[in-house]
Amino acid sequence: MLTIDQGIHDAIVAHARRDHPDEACGVVAGPAGSDRPTRHLPMLNAAMSPTFYEFDATDLLRLYQDMDARDEELVIIYHSHTATPAYPSRTDIALAQEPGAHYVLVSTRDRDNDDEPEFRSYRIIDGQVEEEDVRVVPSLETAAE
Repeated sequence: MLTIDQGIHDAIVAHARRDHPDEACGVVAGPAGSDRPTRHLPMLNAAMSPTFYEFDATDLLRLYQDMDARDEELVIIYHSHTATPAYPSRTDIALAQEPGAHYVLVSTRDRDNDDEPEFRSYRIIDGQVEEEDVRVVPSLETAAE
């Protein structure tokens, strides 16, 4: 199960809406070994595409260096789908290289609808996709109590 605080959830959704019609992408880091998503890091989609996302190699290197300096790791890798459901595509599955990460997908296909966009989380390991429950809490501190 992915437990995420409301503020980070809302920031991911806002990023997906803001970058539409291109796919948005980013990560959420957390303390190493904790599986706690605490620091939202929106990234630039270097592909600038409505059907594909790509992290800029230089930005990604800086991100890993920064996380190492803070003793953090990737907890969530997210991106949006602009015209399809929030389910990993064949390309998403093939590119999933972080077995410990939660892969979050946000679908912005129904932009005219004021409802919350579809927000789903998956574990993707060795090409196998398993959806997991998402629990949104006011803050991670209160969720631990």
